Amino acid sequence: MPIMKYMKKIPGGMMVVPLLLGAVINTLFPEALNIGGFTTALFKQGAMPLIGLFVLCMGSQINFKQAGIPLAKGVALTAVKFLIGAVIGWLVGRFMGPSGLFGLTPLAIIGAMTNSNGGLYAALAGEFGDASDVGAISVLSINDGPFLTMVALGATGLANIPFIAFVAVLVPIVVGMILGNLDEDWRKLLAKGQDLLIPFFAFPLGAGLDFRTIYTAGLPGVLLGLMTVVLTGLGGYYTIKYGFKERKGVGAAIGTTAGNAVATPAAVAAADPSLAALAPVATAQVAASVIITAILCPLLTSYLDKREKAAAKS
Repeated sequence: MPIMKYMKKIPGGMMVVPLLLGAVINTLFPEALNIGGFTTALFKQGAMPLIGLFVLCMGSQINFKQAGIPLAKGVALTAVKFLIGAVIGWLVGRFMGPSGLFGLTPLAIIGAMTNSNGGLYAALAGEFGDASDVGAISVLSINDGPFLTMVALGATGLANIPFIAFVAVLVPIVVGMILGNLDEDWRKLLAKGQDLLIPFFAFPLGAGLDFRTIYTAGLPGVLLGLMTVVLTGLGGYYTIKYGFKERKGVGAAIGTTAGNAVATPAAVAAADPSLAALAPVATAQVAASVIITAILCPLLTSYLDKREKAAAKS
């Protein structure tokens, strides 16, 4: 049965199909993957170590002489993601007040739109980009947490978070780069892990999602997810296309909201008690954005990539 063949016909299918399957199981049978042993370790809790190994494998394909390109891409994509989310959040707060637009709060907008899912980005960059695109995550990881949200809101109490996150993501990449540059056999061996690992860390990523969250957040949560995918995704796409003169869709892979962003409203409210009343609503809206962007961002990235490749052939 050609399962993989059918999966690859779906945009971003090697990532999307396992992710959706994990989300469906977690929504309908939330305890099914918590039986312990290898089952829980791999299918429920395995995302982060497998992503770490995936990033190491991708790092092994980066030549030391070309390390500046991944860093430049990371800086550019991080800046675009941050600016789009911060400006839109500020505009909504400035003209609509704390309650926001159609109930969509500025706290939720900034928390979701300035924060990207590193695992999804790495998977999509591996499928639609090259090693330099995956290497950009070493800088892009700075937005994976509440710090940039606090910068945008004027509360910088947790300034140590991004440095730790940066180091934590950078170490596997550096280890991979060292192995790949010192030994061509290691580079060849680790190259095989790029495609192998994607579906296996996509499933536990999905197993952390619950579709009922979308219902709880309502229309504002759906709107936030769509805004994040379209606005920040297109921002990243045009950054790679015109800033780096590369015709591919991988820049759109920043159009996501990371799962840990769900905790951002509470973290911000702890630093600024005046926002405490908005935290519960913002939390539900950000959680909805996590799910919606995880589904739609791979589709947008795949579509843009196919369009660029078709245009290049014509």
